[in-house]
Amino acid sequence: MQFSYRGKDSRGAVQQGALAAPNADAAASDLMRRGITPLSIQEVQQNNTLGDRLSKSPLFRKKIALDELIVFCRQMYALTKAGIPLIRTMRGLADTTRSPELGEVLDDVTSRLEGGSTMATAMQAHPKVFSDLFIAMIHVGENTGQLDDAFKRLSEILELERDTKRRLKQALRYPTFVIIALFAALMVVNFLVIPKFSAVFSKLGADLPFLTQVLVGTSNFLLTYWYFLLGVVIAGTLALKQWKNTEQGRLIWDRYKLKIPIIGPLVELITLSRFARNFASMLSAGMPVTNALTVVADATDNAWISKHIKDMRLGIERGESLLRTARNSNMFTPLILQMIAVGEETGSVDDMLNNVADFYDEDVDYGLKRLAESIEPILIVAMGILVLILALGVFLPIWDLGAAAMGRG
Repeated sequence: MQFSYRGKDSRGAVQQGALAAPNADAAASDLMRRGITPLSIQEVQQNNTLGDRLSKSPLFRKKIALDELIVFCRQMYALTKAGIPLIRTMRGLADTTRSPELGEVLDDVTSRLEGGSTMATAMQAHPKVFSDLFIAMIHVGENTGQLDDAFKRLSEILELERDTKRRLKQALRYPTFVIIALFAALMVVNFLVIPKFSAVFSKLGADLPFLTQVLVGTSNFLLTYWYFLLGVVIAGTLALKQWKNTEQGRLIWDRYKLKIPIIGPLVELITLSRFARNFASMLSAGMPVTNALTVVADATDNAWISKHIKDMRLGIERGESLLRTARNSNMFTPLILQMIAVGEETGSVDDMLNNVADFYDEDVDYGLKRLAESIEPILIVAMGILVLILALGVFLPIWDLGAAAMGRG
């Protein structure tokens, strides 16, 4: 909101102007921090255009990027380490951030801090921006007096997540481009090429080979019922999305997602690497094992792996060791279990879990480098089969007609 104000500074001079704040109380607090005693504060009515209203709509609202959160964590680490008051730091970052969406969130968090809330509690009001893991790290940092270290750990965790996403996108860029090009070629052939040949063949009245009949029948079906197929695809996509939002649906979907050839094992390695590193960060921050497993399970993207992590927590609550619960989960290799056992014996589970994460990261790096190499032969074979079918379906009738013409000659 925009407010116009009128007040007096420390020398008694009248000051007036405008400022942005979530509410009038927050505007008054901001003026008091600037050394201005407010005399009047009035909300400025803004004539929002259609574009402004759409930009504020949840459907069109821009999502806060991971890079912006990383920069925020780095800035918070530097400023809190320097001993600058927390509210002043947050207000300054809200005013200087390049993201209007993040600025609004930080303004709201700062207002809640001024109202007496802790930072973790204030951030819980924005679950789409701050994850459970983020809030848990801030909570531990506030309770231990090491908020700067919490922001440092969060920046490192978010940087690793960003780098993994970038490498995964880079590895999938070429296969995705080829699949899109292949689909576009199929649509062009079915909607433009085959109907032309079909008209020529029907005029000549020749008997078409079986492969050509299949191609012509497929093309006619797509031309006649494309709108129906498009509706089925859209309805199926919406139904699948709705089913995935249910607890059972997400569990089944994430379970079989890990079994997709080539990509599934790689996704599992990435998820387990995040689990090990996040779990190590929770333990090194001083959080109890059961609480740390709860937070990490809620922060895990895959519901199937999250269920196994929660089962590990239940096992530890029953008095079992971390090694035994990890072995019963069937998520870890014998080498990883051996590293966890060494960590329990030496009392340095967090260090061993970081080593586990490094081990998984090496496998992820190798898998990402080989991903394109593994998918490329499959795409080449699929493209070759498609070209062969199209070529035989189109040219076999032409050859038959040419042979028949030569025989009559």
